Amino acid sequence: MRFAGVSYLFSFDGVFSVKKQLNLDVRETIENLRNEVEHHRFQYYVLDQPEISDAEFDDLFHKLEQLEKDHPEHFSADSPTQKVGAAPSTEFRQVKHRIPLLSLANAMSEEDLDKWEERLGRGLELDEEQLKQLRYVCELKIDGLSIALTYKDGKFVEGATRGNGEIGEDVTLNLKTISVLPKELKAQSDTYSGGALRVPELLEVRGEVYMPVSSFTELNEALSDEGDATFANPRNAASGSLRQKHPRNTAKRKLAIFVYSAFITDKEMSDPPNHFSELELLKLLGFPTESHSRVALGIEEVKAFCREIDSKRHSLDYQTDGVVVKLDQRSLWNALGATSHSPRWAIAFKYPPEEAETLLEDIQFDVGRTGAVTPVAHLAPVKLAGTTVKRASLHNADQIRRLDVRVGDTVLVRKAGEIIPEVLSVKLEKRKPNSVPFEYPTTCPVCNHALERTGDEVAFRCPNTYGCPTQTKRRIEHFASRDAMDIEGVGEVLVDLLVDQDLVKDVADLYRLDAEKLKQLRWKDKKSGEAGKEKQGTKWIENVLSALEESKTRPFPNFIHALGIRHIGASGAEVLADHFMSIEKLESATQEDILAIDGMGPAIAHSVVEFFQSDLTKKLLSDLRGLGVQMQVSESEISARAAIEKTLTGKVFVLTGTMDTLDRAQAEKLIKERGGKASGSVSKKTDFVVAGASAGSKLAKAQELGITVLDEAQFKEMMGV
Repeated sequence: MRFAGVSYLFSFDGVFSVKKQLNLDVRETIENLRNEVEHHRFQYYVLDQPEISDAEFDDLFHKLEQLEKDHPEHFSADSPTQKVGAAPSTEFRQVKHRIPLLSLANAMSEEDLDKWEERLGRGLELDEEQLKQLRYVCELKIDGLSIALTYKDGKFVEGATRGNGEIGEDVTLNLKTISVLPKELKAQSDTYSGGALRVPELLEVRGEVYMPVSSFTELNEALSDEGDATFANPRNAASGSLRQKHPRNTAKRKLAIFVYSAFITDKEMSDPPNHFSELELLKLLGFPTESHSRVALGIEEVKAFCREIDSKRHSLDYQTDGVVVKLDQRSLWNALGATSHSPRWAIAFKYPPEEAETLLEDIQFDVGRTGAVTPVAHLAPVKLAGTTVKRASLHNADQIRRLDVRVGDTVLVRKAGEIIPEVLSVKLEKRKPNSVPFEYPTTCPVCNHALERTGDEVAFRCPNTYGCPTQTKRRIEHFASRDAMDIEGVGEVLVDLLVDQDLVKDVADLYRLDAEKLKQLRWKDKKSGEAGKEKQGTKWIENVLSALEESKTRPFPNFIHALGIRHIGASGAEVLADHFMSIEKLESATQEDILAIDGMGPAIAHSVVEFFQSDLTKKLLSDLRGLGVQMQVSESEISARAAIEKTLTGKVFVLTGTMDTLDRAQAEKLIKERGGKASGSVSKKTDFVVAGASAGSKLAKAQELGITVLDEAQFKEMMGV
């Protein structure tokens, strides 16, 4: 018979046989769990391709821990509960950590924090009143990649990933591409709370490399537009970006870092006595640290901090899934020690996973302006991270195949911060018996043209560029967008109506609109979705026509960006506009001409030349020219540029920090107009560093090299503005 999942085999040996079978089942369960945890650890740490959510992994890991605790006879030093991370990749040189880079035990609730406090009390032999006087440091748990950094005599010499906690991967060159990471230390103050400050002879710093949410969104949009695989979350993006074979690829990914601990080896210096003063030391040495760290007295203040951050964390530009809590007094760290897996003096409080189960009602497809066809899950509405989610990304055909997701499935949906929701997994145990595998379409869902998949691209594309209505809509929408021609009032809704009702076939047709044509529009009924009545009033028509007329004289970079040339974003358009000055010169440019421009690579050069060789492009430009759209740097701007004295010819500027009245693009334009060059890094060739608020390592390096540092007022005075 069966009871609680265990087979009981009765024989002449009686109870002995039952116990033997039970023990075998437990051992088998433990071994299976160990194998499963090892598999997912490898997928997460080495391949950057997690197959389950963090919450599901934590659940597996805790089940294994509990079983091993309940059955010590099955202890094994090879169990993943006795290890940290995963084996380092063979693609990078291996680095042995001087001090093991351990993981942290998790607290999944406030009750778990209470239990941790009780363990501290037992370990330190403290009574209840003494426990209440313990000081803790609360820090945001950044969802990134753990890193160990080594500085010798103030110079950054080595950086390694966590690896298995003992041995990591050498990613020094890739780390050097992170602009906020100081390459050389210089004390910014002669005192700090722990005593006199100097640069240590040997310093090992621990930190977390992450990708800002804004950079993650931008990266995924670019990858999707090019038909490449997108990243599941910023943590995966950071890990994948840092472990690129070529540092130049890492540099493009806009990574950042926060550091959180220091280990000093110096005859005249010692580690700070308290952890909070340790964070202060790191800041004074020029390291970026997360700004929300706080000292809490007693575990109740820790809980209050965790609740406070939970209400704020989604407004941050980096992901945090919890709070790291550490005893402030470092002398207590030694007294408590660590297990093979984690220190006893610290714990990670983790927020409930931002995941929810819901029903997948349908799978439909979005077609982008470049023809990329993206599957989208339509869901039964579900509350997630403070919003109601009805749609979620399925990324591509490979993802659908991997998940084996089907219409009618119960799925787990995840949303982190402001990132688009995605389907994470399928609850197979809830799958209906009559479910059938999903068949990916072979034709465009809009125009029925056969889809294509080129080379290593993960996306299927509709090659019917000018015949597919949705591609036409999205191109026109892009043309009118804020960063392009900035035509106020011409958004997705109006563009869809104009194309559906045959009033507009390309962007040139926007400038052929008049009041009579706009009056013909039949707006969709909000309830039925069908085209219905005319829109009341004429003010909206006046506003749209006025915005269209104003857009004809937008700056030349905006026009280039508006054309939607593949690989050319707003910054690339700025470079092309500055170099060629008119659409005629850009049209006649060869790949060699474009490759000669700093920052332009082969893919960009090929894309630009191919775009302007198209007969359809030539016709479009001819139409726009005839309709009065400006397609060159204006005479007034040319005159204004000519009037500006080239007082900064040959001078190199580096901008760092935030200015009150100028953004970075405006400041760089002022420099270039006067003949100067804006660089991203400080070197001996740098002439001026412009330092705004929160200036970091670039300012420190400028001071060390004796480079002239300007504040915002001095910079504007130099520019004459």
